[in-house]
Amino acid sequence: MGRKDRVAEAIKREVSQIIHDELKDPRLGFVTITGVEITADLRTAKIFFSVLGQEQEFKKTKGALESSSGFIRRLIGQRIKLRFTPEIIFRQDKSSEYSSRIQEVLNEIKELDESKKSNRLHKKE
Repeated sequence: MGRKDRVAEAIKREVSQIIHDELKDPRLGFVTITGVEITADLRTAKIFFSVLGQEQEFKKTKGALESSSGFIRRLIGQRIKLRFTPEIIFRQDKSSEYSSRIQEVLNEIKELDESKKSNRLHKKE
């Protein structure tokens, strides 16, 4: 694990703790930090998050995270010893939506396959 990966993991851990323990914004939904991508120069960190709920919950949470990004960045700067505290960009992690859509498609295929099998059985009789 390289330095970039260690810094990304430390940022993920700290941001998760800050959001759950220190942010008191009522717009904040049930948010999970799913990953951090950091540039090679450690100047910018994309923080990926997912939110439990509908699109409205996501919009409120994204607004809360963006409005508190300066506060979060300052705390990261105090807790993680780096020459420069990275600029923080919050991005929605759509992988959970993607995987649930894949599961839906697989279920539809399974249902179609089962109905074809039952149709073939009925035709043989």
